[in-house]
Amino acid sequence: MKVTLFGGSGMIGSRILQELISRGHSVTAVVRNPSKITGAAALAGDVLDPARVAAASTGADAVISAYAPPADDPAKLSAAARTLGDALPRAGVKRLLLVGGAGGLEVAPGVRLVDTPEFPTPYKPYALAHIDAVDQLKGTDLDWTVLSPAAIIEPGERTGKFRLGTNQLVTDAKGDSRISAEDYAIALVDELEKPQHIRQRFTVGY
Repeated sequence: MKVTLFGGSGMIGSRILQELISRGHSVTAVVRNPSKITGAAALAGDVLDPARVAAASTGADAVISAYAPPADDPAKLSAAARTLGDALPRAGVKRLLLVGGAGGLEVAPGVRLVDTPEFPTPYKPYALAHIDAVDQLKGTDLDWTVLSPAAIIEPGERTGKFRLGTNQLVTDAKGDSRISAEDYAIALVDELEKPQHIRQRFTVGY
């Protein structure tokens, strides 16, 4: 499959890139610094520029965005989703997979993780931007999917052993919610290859 990947040099994006390559997909990684990419074609690009998004995505079977915004401007997350929603139809691309956030997932009926007292205040703007990104995609005609990680996602092992959920945070027997970036990448590429969550958000955790 021909895939255009935005943000392929970040912590999550780099794992997605390696998972795609390992499964034989043809990947074009669109990043700020193409010299950071190995094993795939690389382009300098900006996910906030509709013309460049359309140009980079033309001919792709699917687009994946693992874009991470600047630390001082998390709102660019939802702006990126809006740009993708505008640009991909012009590129003839219908399928979009987006790296989401955990904050919009429910920890109890009607209670989102971001609204709990324990949720770290500095991360709230990012969580709200991820939630808005989902809302942006709902207004498009794209076959989009957002994969929200567990509450904690970090580099780790590629085990292939995890559980999927929909709108509820996945936790283990101790109440912890974790996933490695490597296993997150497996779940995302599984969804790319065998779509199960078209126009939906889903989540993954141990």
